[in-house]
Amino acid sequence: MFSITVPASTANLGPGFDSIGLAIDRYLHLDVEQASNWLFECQSPGLEKIGSSNLITEAAMFAANQLGVDLPPCKVTMDNGIPLSKGFGSSAAATVAGIELTCNFSTNPVSKKKKARLATMFEGHPDNVAASIYGGLVIGAHRADATDILHVEAPEVELVAFIPGRTLATKKARGVLPEKIAFTEAVRASAIANVMAGALVTNNWELAGKMMMEDLFHQPYRQELIPHMTKICEFAKADVDVYGAALSGAGPIILCYTEKQKGGSFARRLQEAFPGNEVVVLKPALNGAAVSVIQA
Repeated sequence: MFSITVPASTANLGPGFDSIGLAIDRYLHLDVEQASNWLFECQSPGLEKIGSSNLITEAAMFAANQLGVDLPPCKVTMDNGIPLSKGFGSSAAATVAGIELTCNFSTNPVSKKKKARLATMFEGHPDNVAASIYGGLVIGAHRADATDILHVEAPEVELVAFIPGRTLATKKARGVLPEKIAFTEAVRASAIANVMAGALVTNNWELAGKMMMEDLFHQPYRQELIPHMTKICEFAKADVDVYGAALSGAGPIILCYTEKQKGGSFARRLQEAFPGNEVVVLKPALNGAAVSVIQA
């Protein structure tokens, strides 16, 4: 028997569309043992009826095919602390869990770089999956022939999450994006993303926060789907403890990035200003996916 623990993640951070991700301290946990047939058990909300054909097994079998691993069926007991379809990378965490499951049966060690390549090939973009694999902050670029990941230590910030009661399917959130943007607009959008990436790497969160709120790639198009998004971003921008705010992935969660030790007080102010919604304080996850042996 062995266990797999995978952190949640937030992606984009504004203009880092499909490229920048940050691991956060909410987790998917699996206890795994070899069995005669695939079986999943989970009492976490939304997953009580999970069957043997799911994202974890799909990712596991994809990795097995790519790595040439003889993957046996397993009994998997799950405990999920990541909200579903709200922008915390729940599907990416499941993908990473499936790949880690397969790698545990590999006779050869599989590097994080290889795991990130497999997960990105399966998922389509590296932001969430790479953050869940490496932990901390990641900046990635994916092409048909290569996936390159820059791993940065977890930043010393706190994250205040505004969590609406509704969910938002990623497919719907991607459906409002334009197929093309003009060249001059693309140059402006890329410049903003480049400056934010540089600010993140140099730990200049005041500049990073400013850039994340000037995104031109996706947030202007998605704000029509997100209740309170414009007002919350304005509220955050006016608060001295907040660096910036952005959609978490495709939303609908909105994350406000604050100075360390300032998240709790800002969360109370945000809750008072926008009652009736859940507001929680999160921290970056220092470590990525981990596998450990369960002693009998």
